[in-house]
Amino acid sequence: MLIRDAELHFGARVDVRIADGRIAEIGAGLRPRGGETVLPAAGGALLPGLRDHHLHLQALAAAGASVACGPPQVDDEAQLAAALRAAARTGTGWLRGVGHHESVCATLDRDWLDRCVAARPLRVQHRSGRLWTFNSAGLAALGVRDGDGGGDPFERIDGRLSGRLYDADDWLRTRLPRERPSLAAISRALAARGVVGLTDTTHTNGPDDLAHFAAAHARGELLQDLCVMGDARLDGCAGVPGVQRGAHKFHLHEHELPEFEALCAAIAQSHRHARPVAFHCVTRTELAFALAALDEAGARDGDRIEHAAVAPPELAAQIARLRLTVVTQPNFIAERGDAYLADVDADDRPWLYRLQGLRGAGVALAGSTDAPFGDADPWRAMQAACERRSVRGATLGADEALTPEAAFALYTGPLQAPAQAAPPLAVGAVADLCLLDAPWRAVRTRLGEATVRATWRRGELIGSR
Repeated sequence: MLIRDAELHFGARVDVRIADGRIAEIGAGLRPRGGETVLPAAGGALLPGLRDHHLHLQALAAAGASVACGPPQVDDEAQLAAALRAAARTGTGWLRGVGHHESVCATLDRDWLDRCVAARPLRVQHRSGRLWTFNSAGLAALGVRDGDGGGDPFERIDGRLSGRLYDADDWLRTRLPRERPSLAAISRALAARGVVGLTDTTHTNGPDDLAHFAAAHARGELLQDLCVMGDARLDGCAGVPGVQRGAHKFHLHEHELPEFEALCAAIAQSHRHARPVAFHCVTRTELAFALAALDEAGARDGDRIEHAAVAPPELAAQIARLRLTVVTQPNFIAERGDAYLADVDADDRPWLYRLQGLRGAGVALAGSTDAPFGDADPWRAMQAACERRSVRGATLGADEALTPEAAFALYTGPLQAPAQAAPPLAVGAVADLCLLDAPWRAVRTRLGEATVRATWRRGELIGSR
């Protein structure tokens, strides 16, 4: 393929030839070869393909068939009730809601859901991913009951089921038939936004999940390269072309932290398998605990902190000393900023989802969306990294804002080294590319509105308008 008149490196306009999965030639006035496809770029920016370094692919695919139960689609109880009732009028079987937040309905429980949907089993997930709330039909479908419940993990108040299930996805998977959603639609949607690589950070991924992703990639259902995090069961597994084994993911919960010595031993075990580790840290306590464990067990290249949602200077300095990578989600400042201002302790607010401050402290930084718990569009996340502004217009941490170029770079690093700079677009480079419909100077101040004309992964056109 010959791309004509593309803006390369944020400036020069040239022709670019792609052949055998790589950039084969760059120059002015290149002539088409026999049978070669020619794409006129009309001065549009030709950029490295994007990579989302932290999301949950199967949950994202499932979310497409779920009811949105939180902002920005749903803002109050009346809207939530209307959305659930409308969904219940179509189809049969289980209904699944996602993205709920207590700002919409602070009293969500079994009885509230029964008033909306009584005839069909229904479960609604909190946007943190750590809480499901069921209606009575859903509880009956699971075979749980009031009283002692026979050891199930549901919350009970005076012996009666509230409908709430906390941090028990493993248990739930044993009670619900597992139907893996097709990845085709979401993969193509991401390709249309310029995304060529993904890291699935679901901490419960095991060998079956790795095999599932590999099969989806082999049959062309999954278009992106994928790095798969998971638990200790992946220590002895190997990846396949297009699907790599990723870090051992530890999902810390401040209220139930693991035994420290056992955690250090698990870190060391994965390191012996030449496997890095990654820690989910959304509170100051979780981050301090993870850093203490890495200090004790020893950090290695590739070890990561996911989120680092609250990273005060003393912990940022420790992250830098341990040479860890932080994979953050600037989109949360836009999507959740107003709730943070209401709910987060004042002492923690200056350190929320830091960007420039972490870079200034010497921390290696990469970007992601955490979809489906955040919006899956990386361009909107870039815009949020530049603006640091909530839905209602409040600014959070203005001094943490990045330039458009720095925000873009968060989403271009290699999957196994996400904070590294993307290789320059030069002859011989792998053709992981995206082409915008306008030059960079016209896009850089409105990144959230960027239009991607075409996306190539290893020279193969995987997305186009």
